[in-house]
Amino acid sequence: MKVLFIGDIVGKIGRLATKALLPAVVDRYKIDLVIANGENAAGGFGITDKIVAELMGYGVHVITTGNHVWDKKEFIPQISKEDRVLRPLNYPPGVPGFGSLIYPLHNGTNVGIINLSGRVFMSSFDCPFRVGKREIERLAGLTKIIIIDFHAEATSEKIAFGYYADGKASAVIGTHTHVQTADEKVLPKGTAYITDVGMTGPSHSVIGIEVEQIIERFLTNMPMRFETAKGEGIFSAVVIEIDEKTGRSTAIQRLQLKYP
Repeated sequence: MKVLFIGDIVGKIGRLATKALLPAVVDRYKIDLVIANGENAAGGFGITDKIVAELMGYGVHVITTGNHVWDKKEFIPQISKEDRVLRPLNYPPGVPGFGSLIYPLHNGTNVGIINLSGRVFMSSFDCPFRVGKREIERLAGLTKIIIIDFHAEATSEKIAFGYYADGKASAVIGTHTHVQTADEKVLPKGTAYITDVGMTGPSHSVIGIEVEQIIERFLTNMPMRFETAKGEGIFSAVVIEIDEKTGRSTAIQRLQLKYP
């Protein structure tokens, strides 16, 4: 089976790029499941129920998030109603929403999907290694195929988790930094890995935000309202090929496409 994981969708440009390019990618690579990180899909910060419906209308099956999931306050009471939208599993107990799910494919194959957040340079979360291990063990009783969105800042933490989950998860896909890394590989025990899948959004930007605004922030260190950039876009993703019988990955391929 083949899974497409789309990197952090940022703002309107990211959504338009997904709408325009996703059908052809699915057709070309014979994709069975589409996962996208959507935590920045609403104006670059957060997500709404309307945008969830929009992205799923384009063909996204499951949406993962991260530390920006709560940026649109109106989505907080909605997230528990969206069983195909995940927030990091390692938030403290009592936080609304779901951190993992089992997604059934059309051929009857079940796919486990886990959303985790790193802790280095991030907000306070429970340990993603311990929480992730428990959830992998739980889902392993239901399916051999488990895909993890590891939403984190530090490359060392992401790489360490990839090796920690090697042979236990089918894939560990890094998100959050919006810059696609060139280290995609299948680890020794069969886990597909990339440190960061990259961003789907405005290409002439600083991780999705207007360039001049970010430069001004660095020059003055003064707070300001950020806006997503306009113009050309980029569609960043990976295609993961997984053996359904073993749950091990056999290949991972980076994609980076221009829009329009």
